[in-house]
Amino acid sequence: MTDRIRTICAHLPKVQSLADIGCDHGYMAQFALKNGLCEKVYISDISAGSLSKAEELLKEHVRAGRCVPVLADGMKGLPRDVGCVLIAGLGGEEIVRILEEGYIPEKFVLQPMKNSEKVRAYLVEKGCAITADYTFGKGYFYDLIAGEREGGADYTEWEIAFGRDNLLTRPAAFCGKVNKEKKKLRGYLARPDLQQKSRDEVLARLFTLEVITNALEDTE
Repeated sequence: MTDRIRTICAHLPKVQSLADIGCDHGYMAQFALKNGLCEKVYISDISAGSLSKAEELLKEHVRAGRCVPVLADGMKGLPRDVGCVLIAGLGGEEIVRILEEGYIPEKFVLQPMKNSEKVRAYLVEKGCAITADYTFGKGYFYDLIAGEREGGADYTEWEIAFGRDNLLTRPAAFCGKVNKEKKKLRGYLARPDLQQKSRDEVLARLFTLEVITNALEDTE
């Protein structure tokens, strides 16, 4: 099990049923069943190839009726009473689309690969409670957003953009992610063919990241 999968699984709550959407190889569903986090897991993927790999990994649980494979897009084919929905490894816009076309579950664990701010904004708008919201990883960085359907609280514009826990606790991974993006943006600025509009956008983003960096340093 990779460190990424281990970190995501650490946030899975104990529920009667779990849905792993975009299950890929099925490792997280396997972890949930093996560790008694759920009685039944639905593994869902739009790719027949990926779903077959997960079915093979979980074939004993499939035969026992504890694992239900669903070949579908997003939440299609899933019951509405699933206790927790896990969506990891998809883009933020795709995660929002899946939730909009489906439903917001009682509990959720989300790991967007990009556009995390759009996921946060959507959840806050819908009144969800975000209980964990931070960056993890080393070299490659990921955002983890977990929470519940009810009990939401206001998020500031900065918290939506960067994650509440990141701004409060300043994890090393978040600082690494910010520095990595700043380096990438400076590389763009060095390109002689960069159009002025794009240059202005890069400079604006770089300024925002510098503000975040300075704020984090001031609170140390």
